[in-house]
Amino acid sequence: MALAPASRDSAAAWARTTLPHTPALIRFRWHYQDERVKYAGRGTVRIAPPDSLRFDYVGPLGLGSGAAVIVGDSVLWADPEKDFRSLVPAIPMLWAAFGMMRPPPDDAAVFGAQIVDSVRQMRRIVWRFAQPEDTLDYALTLPDSTGRGERGLLEAEWRRRGKMVARSWSRVDTLAHPASARIDFPDASGGARFELTVVAFDTTQVFPPAIWRSRR
Repeated sequence: MALAPASRDSAAAWARTTLPHTPALIRFRWHYQDERVKYAGRGTVRIAPPDSLRFDYVGPLGLGSGAAVIVGDSVLWADPEKDFRSLVPAIPMLWAAFGMMRPPPDDAAVFGAQIVDSVRQMRRIVWRFAQPEDTLDYALTLPDSTGRGERGLLEAEWRRRGKMVARSWSRVDTLAHPASARIDFPDASGGARFELTVVAFDTTQVFPPAIWRSRR
């Protein structure tokens, strides 16, 4: 869709509103499949606003476990790295899957729009961050002030040189917590999909500093 040039500060401020206000722990069930394999298991995400995330996962019967720490759009460490990269090949999509948007990169052109659908009683906020090779689109659909919907939808799409690399859909509940998500990778192993369902959201946890330094 056609979007107008927008303020970088406004986009960054809006991105901050999608983050939890305090450190948060999210427990979820996940499922991954491509044309060769299918995996499922449990996972935990720890979020320390504004830019740090630890992602832990384990496969069925406790097999295939791993972890990674992400700061912004960079992987600080991953153990084992190959397994994590296979499961999560696109970091911005991981943030989006948990209902969070990253602010625009310094070299990105920023575009945006807000659309109100009075018939459906919904409003849609759209952002586009365009870099020389990569473009990230975000669209958040929410009930308007008179709407009756109980959940919002955060969509994200990552294109490289005009070709879609990944797209995600994340359902957000009435407390602005992530509820479920799906990420599609069209070109990964003939087409891959990662899905998750949140089972707990906890803001009372205190994270020891050691969890950010290593898996064990």
